[in-house]
Amino acid sequence: MPNKYNQEISEQNKKFYEKLHKGMIVKGKVKNIQPYGAFIELQKGIVGLLHIEDISVSRIRTPADILKVGELVVVKIKNYDKDTGRITLNYKDLQGTWEENAKDFEEKTVVKGIVRNREKFGVFIELRPNLVGLAEDKKLSVSYGDEVKVYIKKISPETKKIKLVILD
Repeated sequence: MPNKYNQEISEQNKKFYEKLHKGMIVKGKVKNIQPYGAFIELQKGIVGLLHIEDISVSRIRTPADILKVGELVVVKIKNYDKDTGRITLNYKDLQGTWEENAKDFEEKTVVKGIVRNREKFGVFIELRPNLVGLAEDKKLSVSYGDEVKVYIKKISPETKKIKLVILD
């Protein structure tokens, strides 16, 4: 239930709090974005925190890479503390599994993706919110957030890995 910060709540909000449970799927509106996460208004006066690590399987620098203020989103209740009224949320679990996302891609095709991380051994490219591939070509000068064309060299369902080649 609400804490000392939410002394006065509407009857509608009381009913919402009573139904609230871990794993529940709810809609909300992105109200505020911070470096560590996004605040999602689930109902007028009821806000939950979506931590950055619960937004995407990709390493993102800021929640603003995926979410926009005012955007409507579907999230899952990760945790709800009845004593404090704190609600934590999860977004990435609702973006499909690796298998669900990978089935729409085929080897030896060209697709677009977004550069999400550079490592010594290659570049991670996000093909979908919960689907990332690795391009081992380190010579190209691509930066975080760049949209790039990639060739799908290999899809390995058993290891849940996708090998890519960045095209010029």
